Amino acid sequence: QVQVVESGGGLVQAGGSLTLSCTASGLPFGAYPMGWFRQAPGKEREGVGCINYSGSTTDYGDSVKGRFTISRDNAKNIFYLQMNSLKPEDTAMYYCAAGRMYYLTGCVPSEYHGWGQGTQVTVSS
Repeated sequence: QVQVVESGGGLVQAGGSLTLSCTASGLPFGAYPMGWFRQAPGKEREGVGCINYSGSTTDYGDSVKGRFTISRDNAKNIFYLQMNSLKPEDTAMYYCAAGRMYYLTGCVPSEYHGWGQGTQVTVSS
């Protein structure tokens, strides 16, 4: 059973930065894509950024391109989300999850599983 734990969220002012981390167990971490997603109150869960098994290919949501960077360390089973130039509209619960397939098929929630409890990111104006 895939299990993930997200950490690193918090309160930050607009323009600031945060780095989220995700650890995963119950799967050969280096064999599957990983994804970061977020959900704001009253909104659907959306893809923030997803990465293939090796880290060579990424797929970002349009609203975060150029500001957020995802990466992974397969030796440590950790997946990262570096967030820069944060905006109030980035406020949401952030989740990570593992891809269902061996290859990167996109960055939509239905293609991922093993959802954790999430970590809250709040950006003040």
